[in-house]
Amino acid sequence: MTITELLSLPLLIGGTLFFIAGTVGLLRFPDVYTRLHSLTKADNVGLGLIVAGLSLQASTWEVVGKLIVIWLLVLAASACASQLVARTALARGVRPWKR
Repeated sequence: MTITELLSLPLLIGGTLFFIAGTVGLLRFPDVYTRLHSLTKADNVGLGLIVAGLSLQASTWEVVGKLIVIWLLVLAASACASQLVARTALARGVRPWKR
């Protein structure tokens, strides 16, 4: 194993763990708002770690730039989508979960 592979492996594993945590939150949390929070936070961090791990293994700076642009587009899209879902749920009268 090269030093690059040794550095990127923990980032890729960490990103995968964040994706799994987001999925578990999506399945286990009680309402739409907490599910959205879990999914968007965990997936954005998970994708950031995956991008960092893949960037270390990239062959050119062009590939690194494309990975970063993809990550930024996903960040913007998930923020907009989660805002739209939350607003629609609120407009339809879905109340936040309380104990």
